Amino acid sequence: MSLTNRYDFVLLFDVKDGNPNGDPDAGNLPRLDAETGHGLVTDVSLKRKVRNFVGLVKGEQPPYEIYVKEKAILNKTHERAYEGIGKADLLKGDDKKRKGGDAVGEARNWMCKNFFDVRTFGAVMSTGVNCGQVRGPVQLTFARSVDPIIAQEHSITRMAVATEAEAEKQDGDNRTMGRKHTIPYGLYVAHGFVSSFLAKQTGFSEDDLELLWQAFGQMFEHDRSAARGEMATRGMYVFKHDSELGNAPAHALFERIQTRVKDGVTVPRSFTDYEVTVNDTDMPAGVSLMRKA
Repeated sequence: MSLTNRYDFVLLFDVKDGNPNGDPDAGNLPRLDAETGHGLVTDVSLKRKVRNFVGLVKGEQPPYEIYVKEKAILNKTHERAYEGIGKADLLKGDDKKRKGGDAVGEARNWMCKNFFDVRTFGAVMSTGVNCGQVRGPVQLTFARSVDPIIAQEHSITRMAVATEAEAEKQDGDNRTMGRKHTIPYGLYVAHGFVSSFLAKQTGFSEDDLELLWQAFGQMFEHDRSAARGEMATRGMYVFKHDSELGNAPAHALFERIQTRVKDGVTVPRSFTDYEVTVNDTDMPAGVSLMRKA
């Protein structure tokens, strides 16, 4: 069943003694706003966790395959699309034959039908074997921490060695030194949007939307690692509009979810140190608020 409503949502999640999203341009330090010190988690990182959760739950089977995944050869997947629409013969000819026309549109629709992340987040599939481009109905902002974060650097050692030469070191000390970056605690807020107009173009359905809500609620439970510490979804607030165009500006709805440190807390180190205020009174006509996590 296709979507007939617009949705805007607020996602709250936290991290304790971990690195929620390392910055490769800064030695894998936690991402942050250099001017304010607030922590950042990219939309790409959050989408990765949603993809991993859906792939785990649905077993990578159509219509819930994942397009962007580790070691995926994208052009091979594009070739599958042409085989799926019965036009594999075009793969043998000049690529110019696939620059436009019905074949590209059919291949794009095949990708939307079979891959959850394509019809959800969109994709650029015009590299090599051309399957066109898809603008996804679900979009996310960067997540930003409520308060500034403090990045800590820890020295770590490895007792094992990789080569015989290392094992024969004269001093007998074979330990390899390394670094690990964490933040003691951070509570993050991300905003998201769901367009019913774009959903109709990609085939994103009500069932897909329910799976998305489930993924946001449980994605950290199946993404554990020593580097990320303890991460958890702490709140999922969804504003549903009665119309496709929407009944209120998204920013005005987001302002109804306020998060602040409780009085008397100087250094927050857990979610209980925060107070989340939800203003659900005098809601704009045609807008309802649901809590999904």
